[in-house]
Amino acid sequence: MRVISGEKRGIPLKAVAGSSTRPTTDKVKEAIFNIIGPYFDGGLGLDLYGGSGGLGIEALSRGVEKVIFVDQNRKAVETIKDNLRQCQLMDRAEVYRNDASRALKALLKRQLSFTHVFLDPPYAKQKLASEIAILVNFRLVEHGGVIVCEHGTDVELPEQIGAATRIRSETYGAIRISIYHVVDDLKGGDV
Repeated sequence: MRVISGEKRGIPLKAVAGSSTRPTTDKVKEAIFNIIGPYFDGGLGLDLYGGSGGLGIEALSRGVEKVIFVDQNRKAVETIKDNLRQCQLMDRAEVYRNDASRALKALLKRQLSFTHVFLDPPYAKQKLASEIAILVNFRLVEHGGVIVCEHGTDVELPEQIGAATRIRSETYGAIRISIYHVVDDLKGGDV
């Protein structure tokens, strides 16, 4: 596992010890960023199920200004911090140990709005549609922002969730990636 592209290209990343997390493969990570990027000019990212931090770190390497990482697993939080230190990106990140629903409530209180959201929960605990609805309905995603979901091929997400429209769905073996584009109707139009 490594950073695929951008300013931190080639730096190896640690995986979380044990079998409680499933890191996104380099092939899938590269495919995701080829669809949503490949490079960015700033923005605020959220890696809600951080795991090893691979998706958020890739976003930082490709130009996202700052990423907030959340994971409820203590080992995952330590691995994210280790990987951020390895990439010299600690100054562009916040890392929290929390579960997803509590983290979303905390982010609401801070009145943040993200340009890039990565959702890669453990497959057995997925509540992707309801989490996307919260992100969109409470305007935690900017107009024109993207939400990237990684899930099993047995999960079929709706085409439309509030202001989020699924623009792409790709399958890689047992993994499916669903990408949503958020267009806030109050701001009108498309990006």
